[in-house]
Amino acid sequence: MTNAPVLSRNPDELPDALPRGGTLPDDFDPLADGILMEHQSEWLADDGDLKVCEKGRRTGITFAEALGDTLIAAAKRSAGGQNVFYIGDTKDKGREFIGYVANFAKALAQEAHPIEEFLFEDAQEDGSTKFITAYRIKFASGHRVEALSSNPANIRGLQGTVVIDEAAFHKDVREVIDAVNAMLIWGGKVRIISTHNGALNAFNELIREARAGKNGYKVHSYTFGDAVKNGLYKRVCLMSGKTWSPEAEAAWEAQLRSSYGPRIAAMEQELDAVPSEMDGAALTRVQIEACMQQGIPFKRWTQGDAFRNLDDAEMEKAAIAWCKEHLGPVVKSLDEDRQHFMGEDFARTGDATDIVILEQGVDLVRRTKLVVELRNMPFKAQWFVLKWLLDRVPNFQKGAMDKGGNGAFLAEEAVRRYGNRIVEVSFSRQWYEMHMPHYIEAFTDRTILLPKHEDVLRDHQALQYVDGIVRVPAKFRFKGSDGLDRHGDSAIAGALAFFASRSEVTEYGYETARDQRSALADGDDPYDTDTRDWWRPPMGAGLRGGVM
Repeated sequence: MTNAPVLSRNPDELPDALPRGGTLPDDFDPLADGILMEHQSEWLADDGDLKVCEKGRRTGITFAEALGDTLIAAAKRSAGGQNVFYIGDTKDKGREFIGYVANFAKALAQEAHPIEEFLFEDAQEDGSTKFITAYRIKFASGHRVEALSSNPANIRGLQGTVVIDEAAFHKDVREVIDAVNAMLIWGGKVRIISTHNGALNAFNELIREARAGKNGYKVHSYTFGDAVKNGLYKRVCLMSGKTWSPEAEAAWEAQLRSSYGPRIAAMEQELDAVPSEMDGAALTRVQIEACMQQGIPFKRWTQGDAFRNLDDAEMEKAAIAWCKEHLGPVVKSLDEDRQHFMGEDFARTGDATDIVILEQGVDLVRRTKLVVELRNMPFKAQWFVLKWLLDRVPNFQKGAMDKGGNGAFLAEEAVRRYGNRIVEVSFSRQWYEMHMPHYIEAFTDRTILLPKHEDVLRDHQALQYVDGIVRVPAKFRFKGSDGLDRHGDSAIAGALAFFASRSEVTEYGYETARDQRSALADGDDPYDTDTRDWWRPPMGAGLRGGVM
């Protein structure tokens, strides 16, 4: 970090380029009773190491935080003082915040604390360095308040209290949150403040995890209605010279809410701290939940890195044992008279491989009968699971598999074993344009049924309109119920299974599992791992043709 400031000015002399964060009267006492509204005082009273605030617009939490941070930086270390680092989502937010701090410092110390505009040395991951304009105020205590950019590289290695403002709107909010956690090691504190920016945003994930007790954050929630109840409109009247009355307050709030017009979800998100569906979402939560049912199996298998070191025989033995225990009872319950279809979305590391088995009923509703999810699973192990499953799914008609990148291995092996019952899909704009609308429409007419599972719900919420087509945005990630990253995995697998169910199918002779069992020698079980190929039509049998 450079030591020489580029600019240093008295807050009373700040030009328009450096907004002061609001002009306060000369007799303003930020510690006087009644200066802060109840929710602002409650926020400052929480001195915990980790706290997060979901808020409505203009509720004054950032204003209160600036006061609290001024007191922290002005205090000696022995009194709990430390440096404060403010990270806004825009450069202007940093200017505004540092202006509030300057005004509070002047009101408390009765002397000006100049704002320094300086160059912050930002070390990049590739080893290069760039300099970013930042702002700071130094206190006699030896501490400082700095307003920095949101680049995570800026704050790794810093120590003190960090404030992430409008966190949901940061470009890399998850990385920012991960970066500040290291500050806790030496007594730092983290304050995260934001309005919501969608149900799948990393900020909302942090809130959900906190409420579930999965992290140490204490959640504060303050809506615009809370602020009005606590005196926001009275302060507006005081500043504007209007006369306050309950009727005027109600009319004022009603007018603000009506300004959103029919955009109710946007109004509730911005004012009532209710995260909305993402902009461009292809499906609403209501649509998805209407097509979900309790009790549909969702089976997940995750292995550590050492698993890939097993030889093929050991790996297959482990895969078969898992399949027998977890998938065997599900497969045995499938209706032998109904057609079944499969969709598979491949991943090797990071995301998950999902396999979806659909049953088509006489009413043409596609009912999910099983979701299998594999994480950190070697290619061979994935093949052993898929082969075990498809060899035993009764009346298996057609499957569609992602053959992009490393998925080509699994898709190729499936084609070798199951012939043209497997469709290899290369995701392209044309494929999305032709086939995703049918999957989305199935939720409108309720001809698809999904497991009632949190990850399945959120996977389908991740489907968005991107450049006119429905897909999961390429770089979009969110945390699943297991704490690991997801990329809409079960939604893509479900779409592939639905696509397979719409593909042209040629009928062929089918011997039921019941008949096959009677033909086996005593003691043999078609579901036993030692009985291979117990039901499989001849290679390449039937199933010619294209998409309906």
